[in-house]
Amino acid sequence: MISFAEQNLSLPPNGITAADYDRMPVEVCRRIEVVDGRPIVSPSDTPRHNGIAHGLGMALERSLPPPWDVTGGVDLRLSEVPLTNRRPDVMVYRGDRRKIPVLPADVLLIVEVMGMVSMTTDKFDKPAEYAHAKIPHFWRVEQHEDDLILFTYRLDRPTRRYLLTGVHPGAIRIAEPFPAEIDLAALATTG
Repeated sequence: MISFAEQNLSLPPNGITAADYDRMPVEVCRRIEVVDGRPIVSPSDTPRHNGIAHGLGMALERSLPPPWDVTGGVDLRLSEVPLTNRRPDVMVYRGDRRKIPVLPADVLLIVEVMGMVSMTTDKFDKPAEYAHAKIPHFWRVEQHEDDLILFTYRLDRPTRRYLLTGVHPGAIRIAEPFPAEIDLAALATTG
């Protein structure tokens, strides 16, 4: 794990700014998210977590209408001041693949795969941040011993909160934000 001390980086008194972050070494940025200017070290994901995210991204990619694209693990800049950058597990967005960070106005869907060390963040903190940034759809994947459950949400724009649109186990067909078929049972054995 790369620490701030090892990189000779110190936390500014008012937190990390977007300019500070953009000057940081890529190796450091890959390991952190920034919330209100404070760095949060992201633990390494398990092979199962990564396999689920990758498989889900591939399933979505097969169904994407233009101009949407899918990626994961890249910076999503939720706010400049104070700086808040998240790195969603899966993100459906439009735009240039070379343009980082991705901005909320270009995002259609965020998917977070819950892990043991990110349960509270993935279930409460991140959805609130994504809703506040007006990202239209949010999905959360819960991992259980032998299966996965997908929770789908749609943004209620007036309240900037997500409304639950479905709880999906097994093989599913999704109608929004675009039609897609996803075999959660197959993804559950990934990793």
